[in-house]
Order: sequence, then structure tokens, then C-alpha cells
Amino acid sequence: MKLKELLRVLPLCHTDADLDMDIKKIAQDSREVTPGTLFICIDGEIVDGHKFAQVAEQNGASVILAEKPVDVSIPVILIRDTKRGMAILADHFYSSPSQKMRMIGITGTNGKTTVSHLIEQVLRDQGETTGLIGTMYMRIADETIETKNTTPDSLTLQRVFSKMNEKEVTTAVMEVSSHALVQGRVYGTDYDVAVFTNLSQDHLDYHKTMEEYAYAKSLLFAQLGNRYSKNHPKMAILNVDDQASKTMKRATAAHIITYGIDQKADFRARKMEITSKGTTFELVSPEGTETVHIQMIGKFSVYNILAAIATCYVCGVPLKEIMKTLSGIKGVRGRFELVHAGQDFPVIVDYAHTPDGLLNVLETISEFAEKRIFVVVGCGGDRDKGKRPKMAKIAAEYATNPIFTSDNPRTEEPVAIINDMLEGVQGESYEVRVNRKEAIELAVNSAEKGDVILIAGKGHEDYQIIGTEKHDFDDRLVAHEAIEKKQKL
Repeated sequence: MKLKELLRVLPLCHTDADLDMDIKKIAQDSREVTPGTLFICIDGEIVDGHKFAQVAEQNGASVILAEKPVDVSIPVILIRDTKRGMAILADHFYSSPSQKMRMIGITGTNGKTTVSHLIEQVLRDQGETTGLIGTMYMRIADETIETKNTTPDSLTLQRVFSKMNEKEVTTAVMEVSSHALVQGRVYGTDYDVAVFTNLSQDHLDYHKTMEEYAYAKSLLFAQLGNRYSKNHPKMAILNVDDQASKTMKRATAAHIITYGIDQKADFRARKMEITSKGTTFELVSPEGTETVHIQMIGKFSVYNILAAIATCYVCGVPLKEIMKTLSGIKGVRGRFELVHAGQDFPVIVDYAHTPDGLLNVLETISEFAEKRIFVVVGCGGDRDKGKRPKMAKIAAEYATNPIFTSDNPRTEEPVAIINDMLEGVQGESYEVRVNRKEAIELAVNSAEKGDVILIAGKGHEDYQIIGTEKHDFDDRLVAHEAIEKKQKL
């Protein structure tokens, strides 16, 4: 693409660069620069890309986009906001790829990963070619790609969307984090459906207040736009049981579709029966009332199912087809995942890393636990400290045998994190094992028939971050090995 064509989408932009030069690539990482690249300097949370302008020049960059002067000999285009500029340029460079697919964005504190996988599976069963972007990985048709963030930056995102276009993806389903919304990572993404799961305490180290956190989530719904189209309607799918849904509703001009359990909704679950083998409930929908059974367990799972039903329904999938798929899904990796190694007590691994997430899982377990409930739980380092005592308090209230341990301590001292947690359980009974492997082994070795073990916080993660390094660690494998070791004794 010629530079003059690329810059056409940036108003009030002036440069003395040769406007007829060919721009073959856009990059914000100097290591990705090759001859013919437009390098964008992003002043990020950790690294200021302006410091790498000279490296980009050495690697063959043709022109630099920056917010402030940089010492290079190649042309520089100065604009006020390079993050915003990068999103605009990326969308144009890749020919607005999100406009060529149905885009579904899912935001909320808990449930994003499960809901996105449920929706994707329904659409795949309908013969669609799908894309998926989220916490666990990205998937383009049948190709799976590892990810670093729940929601990538705008340049990476548009590049991925372009690859989805090449693979003839018809619908892309993606988790949209609050950080991504505030930082403008999804600028330029043309969403058709936005889904709100719930809001509970998390990331207050970043957002500071729950009001700011809710506002961040509402940006997704504002970005559905302000235009009505008979042929291309925009839809907001809201959990009406969550008070924060009112914030999402105020933020959007789109059509509102609701789901819930406690409040009247377009898609509502009533008369739930929860067992260790699944959940049965009465589904009330625009097509009437029917009794359905899902293999997933718990009230929180029902909310996730309802979100998926409502979303797929507005996407035109017949309700019978939706339920045919959803009734056969056992769950998502690391989300209420059972570890089987021949033991006579359930061992469950779950990603619950917020107070509300942990509460939901423990309340579900209490529905079918016959005897004791063991919970192995820690809190992440360099993250919201305010939730630590709350997590511990919930563990002590809803489990008979709480065991506090390390999660991903990162650059904090593991003992200091655990001490923050213990402030919420003064006078309560609990165990502490700083080493996560030892904590899991303690739970497994102590459990008997009729007991239940929950290993919470890390779910699908197959690593533990200590300091700045990742170490191999998978709760499921560690639990499996501990069970096998116990059985040999």
C-alpha cells in the first residue's frame, strides 16, 4: 500500500516523507521490522517504543509514526496519539477485516472463556467456519495459536482478523477484557453482538473502583455503534440478574436481549436441579418453555449456557439445534474440570480467581458434597491486593478444609501474599502450604470417599510465574500424580 493511501485515514496528518513509497508492513515491535515497514512507537505500560526507533531504522523501517521527536534519519510522522493511530491504520491496512465477518465480543469478570467456547461449538456444529480469541489461545478455523493476553493489541488483532478472512471464517468469537477496552486495543473492531456475563471484584489495582471497572466493560456496548440497520442489526446480550447490566444498557443504542435466573428475562432458567452429574432446569424462551439437561454443573454454568443460547439465537440458529449442541458439552478445559485417576472422591480444577468466581464454584460443590470440602487456593502477585482477604474468607466459610498456597506470585514474596489472605480468616481453621505442589498433595492425601477437592485459581494454565520466569506447573497433572502416588501406598 502506498503511504499516501495509508495516511488518508489520519486527518490533519502532515509529513515530508515520499508519499509514493510502498508500505509493505506495519509493526510496533522493532524486532518484527523488515525493509518497507512503517514502525509505530507506542508508549506502553512497561516499554516506550520511541526508544526503539533507531533499532527499527537499522532493521529497515521506511518511516516512523511517533508521538514525540525521535532521533532517526528516516521520515517521521508525528501525531497526538499513536495507540489510536495504530488502530485506525491497522484497520485500513488490512482492509477492515472485522467488517467481513460476524463479530461477537464477550466481556465480564467471570465466564468469558466458557461462553465463547459454547458459542463457537454451536456455530461450528451449524457448519460455520469460526475464529476464537481468548484467555487460553486463538483459533483460526482449525489452527490453534498461543496467546499472551486475553485480548491482543489492535495491530495484532486486525492482522489476525485478516488471516481469518483468508481462511473464510464467517464468525469470530472473542473475549474482551476491561484492560483492552480502556487501552483501545479493540478500536476498529466492528462488533455485531456484545455479551455481558457479570461483574465482581477484580483488577481494582488497575481500575481503582468498581464504578470505573463497570465503565470499562460498558465501552464494548458503546462500540456497537449508534446506527440501526434492518439487514445488519446490532445486539447487546445482558445478564439482567447483575446490577451492572444497567450500566451496559445505558451505554448502548443496540437492541437489548436479556437472560437470567432470578429476574424476568427473554431467556430464563427456572426450577434448577443440580447434581454431581449435571444440571436440569426449565428454560423459558421466546419459543415457550421446555425442560433441558446439561452436563455442566452449577448455577454459574446455567448463566453461561443462557448467555450462549441467547447469543446463538440472535445469530439465527434454531433453538433445538442450539440445545442439541449445548446438552452434549461437558465443559471447557480448566473450568470445573474433573481430574480422574481412579480415586473415590471428586477432584475439581477451576480457574476461579476472584471472590465471586470462588464463591460460585464452592456453592455449587456444596450442593452435592457428601462430606468435607477441601479447597486449595492462592492469589496472584502484582495484582489486586484488596481481593486477597475476601478470597480467603470465602474459602474458610464454604469449605471445611481450606488450604492457602501460592498462585502466580510473580515479583511478590509468596508468604507476603498469603499473609494478606490470612487477614480475612482470623480465628478460622486452615492450613498453609506455600509450595503449591505440597498443598495439592496435602488435600489429596487427606481426602476420603465422599469428600470433594477444589483446586482453584489457575485452571487451564500449565505454568506458574515465580519472579519473572514461567515454570512448568499444571494443577491437573500435579493432582493426577498425587492421586496415583496415594493409591500405590
